[in-house]
Amino acid sequence: MPSIGSGPPLLQTGIGVVAPYDFALDRELWRWVPDDVSLYLTRMPYVPLAATVEMAMHISEPALVARGAIDVLAVSPLVTAYACTSGSFIGGLSGEAALVAAMEEAGAPAGVTTSGALLIALRHLGITRIAAVTPYTEDLTDGLGAYLAEAEVEVVATAGLGLTSEIWTVPYATTIDLVRDTDTPDAEAVFVSCTNLPTYDVIAALEADLGKPVLTANQVTMWAALTLAGRKAVGPGQRLLER
Repeated sequence: MPSIGSGPPLLQTGIGVVAPYDFALDRELWRWVPDDVSLYLTRMPYVPLAATVEMAMHISEPALVARGAIDVLAVSPLVTAYACTSGSFIGGLSGEAALVAAMEEAGAPAGVTTSGALLIALRHLGITRIAAVTPYTEDLTDGLGAYLAEAEVEVVATAGLGLTSEIWTVPYATTIDLVRDTDTPDAEAVFVSCTNLPTYDVIAALEADLGKPVLTANQVTMWAALTLAGRKAVGPGQRLLER
C-alpha cells in the first residue's frame, strides 16, 4: 500500500477569473469545475458604487479588466474569464470584444466574458429567441436587451428585481418564481443574468419544469472558459453541459 503523499500531485489546469469588487459567489463558480482544474480569482479595486448603469460603465473599462488579467498571469492560466454580465454587455458587441482583446493583449492565452459566453452558448444550442430575467433596475435590464438585439437574439420577455446591492442574498425561491412568471411559449430558452445571483441548484429543476434550456450567467461563463481550456463543466442535468 503506498504511503501518504507518495504519489504525484494532481496536475491542474488553471483558469483565471476577473470579477467585480462586489462579487460574492466564488464557491458557486467552483461547483462547475472538475477536480483537475483550479480557478485563480482576482477582483477589481473597490469603488463606492451601487449595482447600476454607472457601475456597469465603470467596470466595463478594458484597462481595469486587463489589470485583473495581469494579476493572475504568474500562475499561468490557460484561459481568463471576465465574470460579469453587465460590465461586459453595457458597451455593446464592440465593448465586449474590446474586453476580450484587452485580456489577451495583457497576456491571457485566451479570454472570454460572461456576455460573450452567453452568445457562444446560444449559438451552440441553436437558440435565437429568449426570455431574460435579471436582478437589475429597469435601465440596466434594458441594456441587456440592447446587447442581445445587436447580436440578433430576440428577447421576447424580460423582468427584473430592481436591486442595486446584495444581489447574492436573493433566495432561490425568488429566482424560480421570476423565471416561471417571465417564461413564454415562444421563448426557446430563459437566461438568468448577473454573476452575483446564485443559480446552480435551480437550473436542472427549472429546465425539467419548463421543458427548455435555462442558462445563467455563472453557468455560461464557466462552460465557455472550461471549453476553451479543453475541459468539461460539471452540472448534472444542465442541458447546456450535455450538448
